[in-house]
Amino acid sequence: MSQAFRILVALVVGVTLGIVLSKYAPGAGAFTLLFTKRIGGAWLHGLQMVIVPLVVALLVIGIAASAEAARAGRIAARALIAFVVILWINTLMSAFLTPLLLKLFPLPADWGQALRASLSTAKTAGQVPSLGDFFDKIVPTNIIDAAATDAFLPLTVFAMVFAFAITRLEEKRRTMLVDFFQAIADAMIVVIGWVLVLAPLGVFCLAFGLGMETGAAAFGALAHYIAIVSTLGILVLLSAYPLAAIGARVGIGRFARTVLPSQIVAISTSSSLASLPTMLRSSEAIGAPSSVSGVVLPIAVAVFRATSPAMNLAVALYVAHLTGTPIGPGQLAAGVATAAITTMGSVSLPGTISYFASVAPVAAAMGVPLEALGLLVAVETVPDLFRTLGNVTMDVAVTGVIARRSGAAGEDETDRMVESLPG
Repeated sequence: MSQAFRILVALVVGVTLGIVLSKYAPGAGAFTLLFTKRIGGAWLHGLQMVIVPLVVALLVIGIAASAEAARAGRIAARALIAFVVILWINTLMSAFLTPLLLKLFPLPADWGQALRASLSTAKTAGQVPSLGDFFDKIVPTNIIDAAATDAFLPLTVFAMVFAFAITRLEEKRRTMLVDFFQAIADAMIVVIGWVLVLAPLGVFCLAFGLGMETGAAAFGALAHYIAIVSTLGILVLLSAYPLAAIGARVGIGRFARTVLPSQIVAISTSSSLASLPTMLRSSEAIGAPSSVSGVVLPIAVAVFRATSPAMNLAVALYVAHLTGTPIGPGQLAAGVATAAITTMGSVSLPGTISYFASVAPVAAAMGVPLEALGLLVAVETVPDLFRTLGNVTMDVAVTGVIARRSGAAGEDETDRMVESLPG
């Protein structure tokens, strides 16, 4: 039984048991809730305690890796520019479409009220930060204070500037600092791994309280969450087809056929890295020679997560909707910037770890309660399929575009035709 499945089972059992006790033995359920809330809260705090050092370390590593790749040549530099542009476009799309989807398909009012009542950290409506507040706070005056107060946007800006500064150092010192942050990231991942061993217990305790206090509304809300967040992943996935048609001059039908084997591997493994060999073949089939795909795709697998900023921002906006947290222009801008920047640091992390490492900074930057993430991670299996599927499809499409723009499309086919000529 996989860890993701155990967490999902713990969620279902916890919610179901909470519903049953609330109906048939409310006294016993209330007594049990005194303990489960504290256990679930302690588990969630264990995850939160490593987010700041992990995100900073991964961001430094990711930017350093991107800068190193850019030095490798023109193709790598073009790929990185394309990655950054697509990430920001997808993030802005999510900032516009997620509130629209929540308005068109809102969470039923009674479900929302019940869930808000069950989340002890739910925000109350107050002064909504303006866009001016966003610019006032984006540059930190005290980086230690920013880290201590989970002010992720200024912390992210500092980490990004610091990472670019590292790339300007001589090789020996640059390597030493990157290795230092790599060691920090590795250690934090080990700690998160230890905490996640207790994930079924933590999720069960949180889910039990949810079932006790909300009843069957919990299952409906989780299904609603899956549908909203997965829709953003599907939209990013679908955008890869016109990108290939326009940028790589590959018909949508042909692109769909050639990328299908990579998509099948992505669905079966939930891993972009495992899909890399198939992506190389798919890229070759749409005319990208190995001289291009062999450079672009490994970089894409390492630092490019086309769906991540859109879906991470969608999660934060959904939790804000769920808890009644008001989102103003300043908060939305902070979420967009944090989502777009931190995704460059999500370097080949396991799914559950990457969920917390990538979503928590966005939610924290927007002032959104993090408590709900402990429950939502239990149903991340479904959205994660669309994350991987969209990433793999976009990787192949971008590779085709880079090959076409570099004038390298079809080179391998031409070479084989020349080699086959007599004499």
